[in-house]
Amino acid sequence: MINGDCSSNQNSYLFIFESKIGEKMAKDSSFDIVSEIDFQEVDNALNQAVKEIHQRYDLKDSATELELNKKDKLININTKDDYSRKQSIDILQTRFIKRGLSIKVMKMDEPEPAANGRLKQKISLQSGISKDNAKKITKMIKELGLKVNSQIMDEKIRVQGAKKDELQVVIQKVKEADLDFPVQFVNYQ
Repeated sequence: MINGDCSSNQNSYLFIFESKIGEKMAKDSSFDIVSEIDFQEVDNALNQAVKEIHQRYDLKDSATELELNKKDKLININTKDDYSRKQSIDILQTRFIKRGLSIKVMKMDEPEPAANGRLKQKISLQSGISKDNAKKITKMIKELGLKVNSQIMDEKIRVQGAKKDELQVVIQKVKEADLDFPVQFVNYQ
């Protein structure tokens, strides 16, 4: 009898322990909103653009150079004239799109004169979400009136909510928003 009582007590403790684990697992779901650049794809797009520029009849003599500086997140263009510069940027943007990169990451500086009558231009590659842009997104999420929390964490935004359907609505609305930078959704849990 005593053994029977002990085993029934152990089972009840086990049942209580399992129910506590089940409660703990029913926590909020979350995801992160980020703005990242895949520099390997940028490098591939740049190499394809250089190859196309050197093969095009109207750009062969321009001696156009495109250089990627991953550390400073810059693309430097050096070419002979304004026509070649514009065509090179157009080709580069086309290659970005074909490689699945958003051209919203490109922030064009003004063209500057270079040595021997040539032109140079810097293109900054934007990665990460700035504080101002993060505030815009969190404000937009709050205006949706859903039961989700959003918090700014360095260069990303964490969105949490109990219902996955509400998180899906947030993702859809952020995708539909006309933002001047690309966003990706990662760490969906």
